[in-house]
Amino acid sequence: MTSRTSPTPPTNPAHHEPEAPRDLVGVGIGPCNLSLAALAHPLAELDTVFYEQRPAFDWHPGLLIEGATLQVPFLADLVTLADPASPWSFLNYLRARDRLFPFYFAERFHIHRAEYAAYCRWVSDSLPALHFGHQVDAVRWNPERDVFEVDFTQLDTDGEAEALGRTYAKNVVLGVGTAPHVPEPLRPLVEAPGVPVIHAADYLEHRERFLTADHITVIGSGQSGAEVFLDLLRNRPTGREKIHWLARTEAFAPMEYSKLGLEHFTPDYTRYFHALPEPVRDRLVPAQWQLHKGIDADTIAAIHDELYRRTLNGGWPDTVLTPGVLVRTAGRIATTKIELHLEHVQQNSRTRLTTDAVILATGYRERPLDGLLAGLDPYMRRDASERPRIDDRHRLVLDPSVTGAAYVQNAERHTHGVGAPDLGLTAWRSANILNSLTGKDAYPLPSRTAFTTFGLTQQPRIPPARQPRMLTPLAE
Repeated sequence: MTSRTSPTPPTNPAHHEPEAPRDLVGVGIGPCNLSLAALAHPLAELDTVFYEQRPAFDWHPGLLIEGATLQVPFLADLVTLADPASPWSFLNYLRARDRLFPFYFAERFHIHRAEYAAYCRWVSDSLPALHFGHQVDAVRWNPERDVFEVDFTQLDTDGEAEALGRTYAKNVVLGVGTAPHVPEPLRPLVEAPGVPVIHAADYLEHRERFLTADHITVIGSGQSGAEVFLDLLRNRPTGREKIHWLARTEAFAPMEYSKLGLEHFTPDYTRYFHALPEPVRDRLVPAQWQLHKGIDADTIAAIHDELYRRTLNGGWPDTVLTPGVLVRTAGRIATTKIELHLEHVQQNSRTRLTTDAVILATGYRERPLDGLLAGLDPYMRRDASERPRIDDRHRLVLDPSVTGAAYVQNAERHTHGVGAPDLGLTAWRSANILNSLTGKDAYPLPSRTAFTTFGLTQQPRIPPARQPRMLTPLAE
């Protein structure tokens, strides 16, 4: 990051009395840490602060397509499944906006995605522990003071460095979220300025320009790919749609949404999964793709309805929907066209596709923690694949000499399963972290959450753990 002016240096502990350590410092303010901050707010014994480099709360702005809904019920808000009486519930948000009765009569179990984003902003605007415009640069352990050091850069309204700072913490929680994933063959085109190849995360920003393209290709068969394809289809002229929709999966498959199938997103399954051997977990996660990477049935139906409507006067829409396709390489032709080299695995065949614009609905990957946690590397314990080991309380497994805890949120799919990024487990995980941190049941959690018994031996409910650091009561 570059700066127009030299930022103010951080406080030097050798020359100034260092500040008292906070009980918990959070890195990142997405839904996970926002949930944690909301549930921590009424716990007077906790001194917390959360840092986020963005200037305000923002949640997938490029995918807030009109009409798009969450794939989890509204009860999977930031707090309700841990504390239904919390003032930060979605229902209380509706009450504050005088919208309870309209919501009641709308009979919506799955709310609009834009409405969820607005709800989260309402919560973020109300919590004093949140500090936006603060980019955390490093987290390390100070063995002399027995605390974590969290270095950050304070940013101005243009995102430029304004000042440096340091906070001390008895415990930290990392909720840095995920980043758009761009397949290697398409990365040079995405990074090249002016080339009409984007990730779906930026779709709305470029939507109007892409709608004017002669031919458009959408790559990716998940919910985002389906929503982008449907939006394009609805806004292209009948008979001249000129859209290709390609996917690696063997079908444009529905998401598993049966009642017992959804029990894979319960604390019971999370505990079961965490107790499995590492090789078994690694085999399970990719095999369960339809639990979290499929398309909801309503979106599939809407796509089929729109395609069918365009056949009413005879003919077929000018669309191609092909699953089972890999993009081997990609490049530019002349100055305006893009050429995709495709391979169909089942047919063992290859072809080329020329298009004018490409939208990559290729999902997200967990942001790597190695750079941020370089100072903790000597203390971290890793698995056979060199990934951080994470215990059943969502803590990085560190050397016993580190007396504080480093929690992670939405970075533990390899240890906690497909529910790790699911919004339905957000409040439960936050409550687990706070119970671990305080050493008591600050938020009593259910001992059983699923009718399914996963495995022949059940994993017992995790009892309250002693807090990783004794908390100092706040001054009256």
